Amino acid sequence: MARTDNVTELIVTGLFQDPEVQRGCFAVFLPVYLATVVGNGLIVLTVRVSKSLRSPMYFFLSHLSLVEISYSSTIVPKFITDLLVKIKTISLKGCLAQIFFSHFLGVTEIFLLVVMAYDRYVAICKPLHYMNIMSHRLCHALVASSWLGGFFHSIIQILITIQLPFCGPNVIDHYFCDLHPLFKLACTDTSVEGVVVLANSGLISVFSFLLLVSSYIVILVNLRNHSAEGRRKALSTCASHVTVVILFFGPAIFLYMRPSSTFTEDKLVAVFYTVVTPMLNPIIYTLRNAEVKLAMRRLWGKKKNSGMERKWESDL
Repeated sequence: MARTDNVTELIVTGLFQDPEVQRGCFAVFLPVYLATVVGNGLIVLTVRVSKSLRSPMYFFLSHLSLVEISYSSTIVPKFITDLLVKIKTISLKGCLAQIFFSHFLGVTEIFLLVVMAYDRYVAICKPLHYMNIMSHRLCHALVASSWLGGFFHSIIQILITIQLPFCGPNVIDHYFCDLHPLFKLACTDTSVEGVVVLANSGLISVFSFLLLVSSYIVILVNLRNHSAEGRRKALSTCASHVTVVILFFGPAIFLYMRPSSTFTEDKLVAVFYTVVTPMLNPIIYTLRNAEVKLAMRRLWGKKKNSGMERKWESDL
């Protein structure tokens, strides 16, 4: 079958059709996005400048926050600006770019969460060998592998999608571009592509989730040999990570572990993992981590004192 692309622009249906509801959503989601960027950006800055946050755990956390900013910025700005317009459009190339970056960053986050679980496993189960195992070189290699893994995953998705012919209709039933809604617009059978997406996205999510669950079961069993204070600190750190894992993997498995032929997109679930979850991560990690909170207070104190010194010098 010859490839025919009559469609160059897509119309996005959006989250809601009522203009009043859309304006209300704009008033809610704009502050949420700004909080996501500021909160995660503050974690990246704090880890970079604070000498007390030099352990591998915070190195991985800073990359996770960077991914959250990038992932949210791939989808949310277009989404919230579309809430103010009547007809929401995106070019086919822009749609493919959004799919590429959302999958690239989403899978990078999955791999980073696995890396962070491995870091906690080594810290709790092999504390005497922790610094030797989690060397500077290994930490950078694990982070680089996470980014490369996300990149190659997304390249596969895009190579599958660009082969499809799009000759109409051009209305995508979602508020952002994703594989399953876009497949519905292809003027050819996409059952094979749906199975590949199921294998590529769904199985990565499931296997990574099972690996994470297994690692935390091993950690919990090993904690029996620790002191009460050691268990409290370990559980506090792990609880933050487990919460983020559940918030991320729950929607991902729900959306991508179903065949495309029977797939019904749940927009509210998508809103949760594209808009809400990236904002929650810095809150979860900072509220339960005394070291991060202390480092942020010190950073704020330095900036405040620096500002007062500049004001004092200008007054002179």
